[in-house]
Amino acid sequence: MVRIVLAPIFFAVYLLPVPALWQAAALWAVFAVSELSDMLDGQAARRLKQGSDFGKLFDPFADTFTQITFLLCFVIEGIFPVWLFLVVLYREYAVLFVRNLMLRKGVTMGARMAGKVKTVAYIAAEAAALAAVSLTRLGSAGYLAFDTAKAGSALRIAARVTFCVSVALSVYSFAEYLVTYLKAPPRENC
Repeated sequence: MVRIVLAPIFFAVYLLPVPALWQAAALWAVFAVSELSDMLDGQAARRLKQGSDFGKLFDPFADTFTQITFLLCFVIEGIFPVWLFLVVLYREYAVLFVRNLMLRKGVTMGARMAGKVKTVAYIAAEAAALAAVSLTRLGSAGYLAFDTAKAGSALRIAARVTFCVSVALSVYSFAEYLVTYLKAPPRENC
């Protein structure tokens, strides 16, 4: 739930015309808390063996909600290409559809390993993109004593490359969901 609350806060802070130092600090704090809460939630559920069908569905929903928000900010910034953003949106809707089909078979499909690897790649790309944005904004506001253009440009390139890898992993993970659905036996009538 923390991620669902923090995602719109990240978006609002990203767009607000506030001092760059305050904005960068707030964005990094929200980003870190969002990602750490996801990791800690998963570890706690596994350690305490408290996985549930609700959790299998709600956790990926919160992940998607958060990731789409972050990605939209980087589309606005011009770091994440809009066509890749559409691929991500199409993939997320397709996964939602396949999960609903699985529910009809009586199976609750949680996150798959490929989806988890994709999420880690997204986090790395988003961290690079946020670093590029932070450097650019802090440099423009005069908070940094060095020229941030080259570093910001290098981080933008690193973010774009990592985003491309992330989207490829995203498409692969969808294929994994689809194969799982196709292999699942049909639900028997009681």
